Amino acid sequence: MTLAQPLRELLAHGTPSPEAIDGFLASHAFPLLDPHGVTFVFRGRVDAVVLRMFISGLPAAQPLSRAGDTDLWLLRLDLPEGSRFEYKFEVVRGHASEWITDPLNPHRASDPFGANSVCQGWGYQPPEWTRHDPSARPGTLDGLAVDSRHLGRRELRVYVPARFRRSRRYALLVCHDGEDYLRYAGLQTVLDNLIHRLEIPPLIVALTNSPDRLKEYVGFDPHADFVAHDLLPALAARFPLEDEPASRALMGASLGGVAALHAAWRHPGTFGRLLLQSGSFAFTDIGENRRGPVFEPVVKFVNAFRANPARPTERIYQSCGIYESLIYENRSLLPLLQDQKIQVRYDEARDGHNWQNWRDRLQAGLNYLFPGPLWMVYE
Repeated sequence: MTLAQPLRELLAHGTPSPEAIDGFLASHAFPLLDPHGVTFVFRGRVDAVVLRMFISGLPAAQPLSRAGDTDLWLLRLDLPEGSRFEYKFEVVRGHASEWITDPLNPHRASDPFGANSVCQGWGYQPPEWTRHDPSARPGTLDGLAVDSRHLGRRELRVYVPARFRRSRRYALLVCHDGEDYLRYAGLQTVLDNLIHRLEIPPLIVALTNSPDRLKEYVGFDPHADFVAHDLLPALAARFPLEDEPASRALMGASLGGVAALHAAWRHPGTFGRLLLQSGSFAFTDIGENRRGPVFEPVVKFVNAFRANPARPTERIYQSCGIYESLIYENRSLLPLLQDQKIQVRYDEARDGHNWQNWRDRLQAGLNYLFPGPLWMVYE
């Protein structure tokens, strides 16, 4: 194993003392980065340590090696510049094992299943527009209840931009998994910042959620009808909205991207913009679906869409992580959309299937769909 230079220096003269290890850990940031890779470090008297990382294409479990007679465990991986991914350590003591976040790494990311450690590779920096800006006036979150003919009563929140005025009209963004975008991707902060910086116009953002995503976000007609026939009228009755398809957008990540594309396809001419992040666009050209029974309705919809895509919208922003298992499906969708004369911007990132990946693409996606005064001037 090729060790990072600081580790080579630490171990160059035999087994370092506990005090030397203490000093080494206190004076470095972990994992250790270099332009070509990353070195993971764990300290503890344990029987084994395994890196559990979420990068499609690499082994999901990779063991760390003990450094001589020390209690340091090490693993070096090649990693392209600008990469970011999430991971945990599996720590084994006797017959027991547990998955933990990296005790030496302060960077964390959360999702509905808990917290992961974040490897921020060489050259990666969290975008500055994702951080709270005290000069950006915050929008508000209003409650809205919709009595749906298709899904029953649904309650959601609506982002209302700062300086909202009933005398003007606003574009609308309907965000699937809206509460998760707020909680795990910092959507409200991103909206506040981009509106403050004039990168996007003030938007009304409906933050929808589903009690059963595996039913409603997989090409489910009643959900699409709810969005088009129940949610839109309820929002129009509550807020002064622009009334052209180009001023209405749907967005979603993973299965939320499937739900967004399906709603636009089922109701063409209703939504002029789509923001699709790491869409779970599973399909089959031949043979059976390999992703399991949960994806059968997705495959049915995406196969039908590929056979007859028509023109469900005018403009699409699509993104996916290179380290995702869905990269093939997302790449395959791009030429199909372009063949329909849809304006598409497609971005890939060295990241995985996670909320911070989707957060980091929001500026590009929202700018492309709804360019604000700043971009209207400089483009």
